[in-house]
Amino acid sequence: MGLAILILGLAIFLGGHGFAARRAARDRLIGRIGRGPYRALFALVAVVGLVLIVYGFAQYRAEGEIPVWAPPGFLRHITIGLMLLASIFLVAFFIPSHVKAWLKHPLLNSVKTWALAHLLINGDLGGMILFGSFLVWGGYARVAAKRRGEDGAIKAPEGWINDALVVIVGIIVFLALGYAFHPIVIGVPVFGR
Repeated sequence: MGLAILILGLAIFLGGHGFAARRAARDRLIGRIGRGPYRALFALVAVVGLVLIVYGFAQYRAEGEIPVWAPPGFLRHITIGLMLLASIFLVAFFIPSHVKAWLKHPLLNSVKTWALAHLLINGDLGGMILFGSFLVWGGYARVAAKRRGEDGAIKAPEGWINDALVVIVGIIVFLALGYAFHPIVIGVPVFGR
């Protein structure tokens, strides 16, 4: 049952985001209902999808994961390295910097890197569906943005202080996720196991 809820949540969450990427359809809906109601509806769809994803994945894990393959141990180290990059990319989304200018779409890069990192280390069916779906969606969203002419180009600020800030805050986020969030909320330790 948990796997079905997870898939439903993914369909709702990623379906809503996929619709938003189709700008003509999105703009028609905004024209009909207005920007404020559209944003509220989009947020509601995203939250419902996310809640179902989290609940469904937790239920799936509680019911017993369905193994597909056994990832080799060395992939754990690659996953940790990729998660450091994903954390830095996430912070770059919020802070104008050379890193942000170089990445063009730092949030999408963060999601794709996060998904790939977790896909490498999760050899069970639910993990592959969850992280594989986000990886495919991230690729789709990037291609859709490029086709719309949204190349994400921004002008980097003068100096490198913001880049140092992006890296430092990214490392802090990475450590917080690894030492606090992942073991406490997810129930899977990242470091020291």
